[in-house]
Amino acid sequence: MKIGGESREQIRRVSIQSVQLGRNILVSSGLASRRYRMSIPVTELIQQLWGTFRQMNPQAGQIVDLLAQRGDPLQNDHIAFRTFNDPRIGVARLAEPFLAGGYVVGDEYHFAEKKLYAQHFEHADPTLPKIFISELLLEKFELPLRQTVDKLIEQFDLTSIDADHPLCIAGRPWRVSYEVWKSLRDQSEYAAWMAAHGYCANHFTVFVNALKSVSSLAELNALLVAQGFQLNSEGGAIKGSPSVFLEQSSTIAPTIEVDFTDGVHAVPGCYFEFAQRYPLPNGNLFSGFVAKSADKIFQSTDSRS
Repeated sequence: MKIGGESREQIRRVSIQSVQLGRNILVSSGLASRRYRMSIPVTELIQQLWGTFRQMNPQAGQIVDLLAQRGDPLQNDHIAFRTFNDPRIGVARLAEPFLAGGYVVGDEYHFAEKKLYAQHFEHADPTLPKIFISELLLEKFELPLRQTVDKLIEQFDLTSIDADHPLCIAGRPWRVSYEVWKSLRDQSEYAAWMAAHGYCANHFTVFVNALKSVSSLAELNALLVAQGFQLNSEGGAIKGSPSVFLEQSSTIAPTIEVDFTDGVHAVPGCYFEFAQRYPLPNGNLFSGFVAKSADKIFQSTDSRS
């Protein structure tokens, strides 16, 4: 099939080459931010993302309310998004409104086992959350999964994505059956989550350092467990350590009802994460991510765990 004069295989080869170069070409060159102009402030975009996230994940609101009652308003550490490594909807495309809103490229991450590539983005305003965007490396999978994802993307009217309607708030732009969701889940939980939910925040993250009523991530975890929240125990409740300058934990994504073409079914939705950062030897707070820890955090939406 031809798209814009290029075959799908040609498009995929371009995407593969950009990952092999170490960074998505549009993001690393800054071209995305030069050609894209935000129609709303990035703070408003983040508030819109937060509102949708809270609707999909009521436990996030419950936890925020719990902390507020203890005198701790929410400060978000980072927001995470998922996508596929088709360059029309990959990391660079998702990053456009954030780059246009003053964010800059941070670092990149590789997840060999989960077949993912990711980048994070930071803003000069420390109160604005970091942005973490990952993409599934489709070429690492067998033909059936690639064909299934291609069929989903073919349904997406990509002309609808612009400065007024950025990709990160597009929602699910395709129709999909529960049977297809199950077949994707058996090959890649990540692909199944994308098929069910599309473009929205996969998770928001409480910045533990800003909390006054608890002194550590371990203390926050204990509070949440005592309140009945289930945490992701993959690799231990706390992923990371002060020695790598970052500790993370997360809730297990609750199931939510999703409208598939063959009926309404309950599948994993979004989760809430918690991060405590530690100072580097130069005194600056570590602002990146630890791939080994993030790999375990991804399990928060895996119904097979």
